[in-house]
Amino acid sequence: MRIISGISRGTKLETLEGQDTRPTLDRVKEPLFSIIQSYIYQAQVLDLFSGSGALALESLSRGAKYAVCCDNSRKAIEIIKQNTKKTHFENNVKIINQDFKKCLEELENIKFDIIFLDPPYKTDYWLTAIKIIVEKDLLNQDGIIIFETDREEDDIQELENYVRIKDSRKYGRVKLLFLNRKE
Repeated sequence: MRIISGISRGTKLETLEGQDTRPTLDRVKEPLFSIIQSYIYQAQVLDLFSGSGALALESLSRGAKYAVCCDNSRKAIEIIKQNTKKTHFENNVKIINQDFKKCLEELENIKFDIIFLDPPYKTDYWLTAIKIIVEKDLLNQDGIIIFETDREEDDIQELENYVRIKDSRKYGRVKLLFLNRKE
């Protein structure tokens, strides 16, 4: 896995061993960042369920201002720290080793332009995270949530109670949903 574009282009990133973490593949990352390019410049980014931190670091490489990376795994946090150092973004990243609910509850006085939401596929963490994001008003007025999932449409209907589905793209079994505030 590597940084695709921007000032850290080509930097090889460390990843976690095993099946517990699924890094977003380059074949998904490239079109994803093409779609959200207009949101990135000077953006505040939240990478929830961060894994290796690749999505936050790609955003910073492309011009985002600041990123928060949150993961519950200590191994993931060590990988994020290594990758942050490799890409020279130590001053632009806050790394949080906490459960996603606690992290979201403790985020104060910050609104995000981009929120990457890539929870473990077999959980309902996505819905809990979106509810908290909406309740805590963590997404800027014109911000976007990118939700990576393998769920079928029927399983994600409840999203529309909290956010507006702006776009949906499918890459093999991976589906990216682009969500906006519902107002």
